[in-house]
Amino acid sequence: MTLEEYRRAEEKRLEINIKHMENGVRFVDINTAYIGGEVSIGEGTLIGPCVILDGKTEIGADCVILQNTRIVDSVIEDHVEIQSSVIVESSVGEGTKVGPFAYMRPNSRVGRNCKVGDFVEIKNSSFGDGSKASHLTYIGDSDVGCDVNLGCGVVFVNYDGTNKYRSTVGDGAFIGCNSNLVSPVTVGEGAYVAAGSTVTENVEADTLYIARARGTKKQGWVSAKGILKKKKK
Repeated sequence: MTLEEYRRAEEKRLEINIKHMENGVRFVDINTAYIGGEVSIGEGTLIGPCVILDGKTEIGADCVILQNTRIVDSVIEDHVEIQSSVIVESSVGEGTKVGPFAYMRPNSRVGRNCKVGDFVEIKNSSFGDGSKASHLTYIGDSDVGCDVNLGCGVVFVNYDGTNKYRSTVGDGAFIGCNSNLVSPVTVGEGAYVAAGSTVTENVEADTLYIARARGTKKQGWVSAKGILKKKKK
C-alpha cells in the first residue's frame, strides 16, 4: 500500500465511523475503530478502542463492544456486552455477556442472557438461553440447553482423531469442574455430573453421574522418600 492509498483508506474509515456516530453510536476513540462498509450498528451502542467489525456483521442497540474485540459476519442482538473476544460467523442473543478472551468459531449460536466467560471456546454449537460457561471451557459440536451451568475446565471431547461427534446437554443440567464429555453422549434435563468426571455414556434426567477414582492417602510417604522440603529459617 502506498502512502496515498493509506491516506484514502484512513479517510474512508473515518467517514464510516462518523456516519455511525451520527446515527447514535458512541466511540471511546473514533480513530481506533475499524468498521467495514457492510456493518450495521444500533443506536446507543458503545465501541471501544481497537475494535474490528467486518463482513456483514449486525450489532444491536445499546451494546457494549469493548477493547480488542473482533467480530466477523456475525449477528449480535441488543444489550450484549463483549470484551476482548473474537466472534466469527456466529450469533449472540440479547443480554448476553461474552469475554474477556472468549472465542466463538463459525456456526456458534449463543442464546439470550448467557455468560460466555474468559478463555471459553465455542465451535459449531448451540448454547441455550440463560446458560453459563464462566471460564476455561471448550464446547465443540454440541447442543447445550437452557439454564445449563458448565463449570471451570469442562471439555466436550468431540474428536477421536478421525471423526467429529456431537453431544447434547439438556435444560437445567449442571456439569461440574474439570469434567470431560466424550462425544457422542447425552446428559438429560436437570442431571448433575460430579466434578472431575469423564462421561462416556448417556446420563438420564434427574441423575447424578460420578466417574472418578476414590482418593488414597499414604501418610508419611513424603518423608520416607526423603523429599520433604525443609523450612527456611
